[in-house]
Amino acid sequence: MGVFIARRVIISFFTLLAATFVVYVLVANSGDPLEELYPIPNESQREAAIAGRIELLGLDQPVLQRYLGWLAGAAGCLVGACDLGQSITQQPVTDLLSLAVLSTLRLVTAATVLAVIFGVTIGIISALRQYTGFDYTVTFVAFLFFSLPIFWVAVLLKEFGAIRLNDWLADPGIPLTVTIALAAFAALFWQAVFGGRPRRRLTVAAVAAAATAAVLVYLDAVEWFARPALGPVLVVLISLGWAVGITFLVSGIRNRRVLFASLAAAGGGLVGAMLLAGPLRDPSWLLIFACTLGLVAVGVVAGVLLGGLDRPQAIRAGVLTALLTGGTVFTDYVLAAFSAYYDRVNGRVIKTIGSGTPNFDGTFWEVWLDRSTSLILPTAALILISFATYTRYTRASMLEVLNMDYVRTARAKGLTERTVTVRHAFRNALIPVTTLAAVDFGSVIGGAVITETVFGWSGMGRLFVDGLRNVDPNPVMGFFVVTAVLVVVFNLVADILYAYLDPRIRLS
Repeated sequence: MGVFIARRVIISFFTLLAATFVVYVLVANSGDPLEELYPIPNESQREAAIAGRIELLGLDQPVLQRYLGWLAGAAGCLVGACDLGQSITQQPVTDLLSLAVLSTLRLVTAATVLAVIFGVTIGIISALRQYTGFDYTVTFVAFLFFSLPIFWVAVLLKEFGAIRLNDWLADPGIPLTVTIALAAFAALFWQAVFGGRPRRRLTVAAVAAAATAAVLVYLDAVEWFARPALGPVLVVLISLGWAVGITFLVSGIRNRRVLFASLAAAGGGLVGAMLLAGPLRDPSWLLIFACTLGLVAVGVVAGVLLGGLDRPQAIRAGVLTALLTGGTVFTDYVLAAFSAYYDRVNGRVIKTIGSGTPNFDGTFWEVWLDRSTSLILPTAALILISFATYTRYTRASMLEVLNMDYVRTARAKGLTERTVTVRHAFRNALIPVTTLAAVDFGSVIGGAVITETVFGWSGMGRLFVDGLRNVDPNPVMGFFVVTAVLVVVFNLVADILYAYLDPRIRLS
């Protein structure tokens, strides 16, 4: 493993070195960085500005000499003395990059993670329901989303996902026609997911429609959308639901050891939330991080004490259940702060531009709401485009794995379909998806240029475009170095994950 990583790092280093030289030469020769200074009417001011720009960018030196100077400064990043030069506005590129990277990370991390989760989940279900109505619908919707122009999707989201939604929140109410439409959609969706004979489909559809309609009528009656909250009872029920669901996925619901470990982890997480109710009213990120570590410890302890012979599965189920329980408590606190936040932003909850309300100050939960609501629209736009890719890759990979001999052998041994799918087919099906996710996440850090432009985000994409437009090589090179290094790192991580997903793969 060590030899493999060292060889990859050395090859990547020389590849990056050659790539930076090519990019630097192309940017340096893409235009005249002095062009915007020529129209200055005052001759002395014009000459002074041109001389300053020449000195700042070293334009009196050959391109190779300028590149070597830039490379010497970039090499300092290896020892903590990073110097990537200055932009034509005399701002250090490292400062520009730090702001742009943080902005882009906030934008694309949530979008990429959610796209992977939803895409992989729907892709697996689509493969298991091959050539059914659900499969055809998912295929149609996936290619529809993939074909939509991102700028058009972004504009529609701003109109219907922000402006009209904010207007609706001023007096929220669910009309009967909307309730009927959502109940019908839930019936169609869940009967397609569960599949089976017509009688079973009808039963699932009826239960899904009735449950959806009942929930919507209840939420409308108690004016939940005006004052959203989960409450202690719902938090407990959701946490217990997480415990049962995780147990089903990890080992099957009949494995009582794993089930008890999951229930104990959920209970431990709820007890911890009760004990920390005071500090959690306005916590810090340090407290949130400490609580996360505590939840992991609770899950591990529950798995070790109650897992018995199934200890590895119990630990996994306990940790996942504890973290999801913590996420449920987190959501409850966020929803509880919604009313106060709504009043402070004058009802404009969903942002159409920017990464947050300027100069906004409030409690931890209010600030988190402000930052997260500004992510809703650009995240949704990116998810719609990425969803199709992950769905189709996962479906194709899952179908290929399900037809392999070892899967047929597992079924012939009498294993349940859940065990065959989750423990045997799923891990191998993730191998090509891992490659896609690694490349996608490393590349998307480079910035979603159109999305950042439409929603007014000053991220990596905007930094790159502005640098090209102004023939400013230093910001462009800073962008390229960050993006290229991340692509290399995530590809290396993907290669290492191969060995974990499939022990037959050996890295050497």
